[in-house]
Amino acid sequence: MGGATVSYEQCGELKFGQVGIANLRIRTLDIAALKNEMQERVERAPKLFRHAAVILDFSALPACPDVETTDALIDALRNAGVMPVAIAYGAPAVEKLAEQVGLPILAKFRASFEREDGPEPARTAPASESKPPPTTSLPAAVPNQEPGLLQTQPLRSGQQVYAAGCDLTVCAMVGAGAEAIADGSIHIYGPLRGRALAGASGNAQARIFCREFNAELVAIAGTYKVLDEIPKKLLGKAVQIWLDKDQLRIEELA
Repeated sequence: MGGATVSYEQCGELKFGQVGIANLRIRTLDIAALKNEMQERVERAPKLFRHAAVILDFSALPACPDVETTDALIDALRNAGVMPVAIAYGAPAVEKLAEQVGLPILAKFRASFEREDGPEPARTAPASESKPPPTTSLPAAVPNQEPGLLQTQPLRSGQQVYAAGCDLTVCAMVGAGAEAIADGSIHIYGPLRGRALAGASGNAQARIFCREFNAELVAIAGTYKVLDEIPKKLLGKAVQIWLDKDQLRIEELA
């Protein structure tokens, strides 16, 4: 008995992966100033920031903004050249605001808000307040960290490798427009011309080591520098990059 052929092939394949989306943590709700700051970033590094996806993070504000203010902020940022695509997870008022302005909630930044429903977690005092010496030693091991990921092939424009929960070693070039991302440290034994983002899940002890430094962007735990902000004397050199009290430090390796 004949019949129509049934196709089980999907029209659209849905996958979840690591994507590079900037988190804009708003400290002062001055829309004009925020627009100007973002315009400067776009003008300084248009290949990185023009039409870039941005998550709005209101966690640093004393109160959740209203719908009218948020709509005005979204329009201002779009006019500045970036694209607000989501709001960082927060209190119930933030979730309601996201629904009202038609943006999704992104749970990547959930941890910083979970304290309000539970006890304050115990904090461990830092061993020392002094600046760590710029040595080439590896950062302390992260508990339960997975073995490092090894990338032996060059990363070309548009390609991305992500080492989830571990360090990343790249034994080749990271080309312009490519991304090397790791939750731990990144070691690049070839030219770095694209982007390297270490400590992607918030590990501020992660470092970046590079044999030939010409990066479009480098970041550790979300703190970043673009090419125009990097001293020209470091370009083409072997360097290490680390985070020192929320400041990104770059130093030539001996």
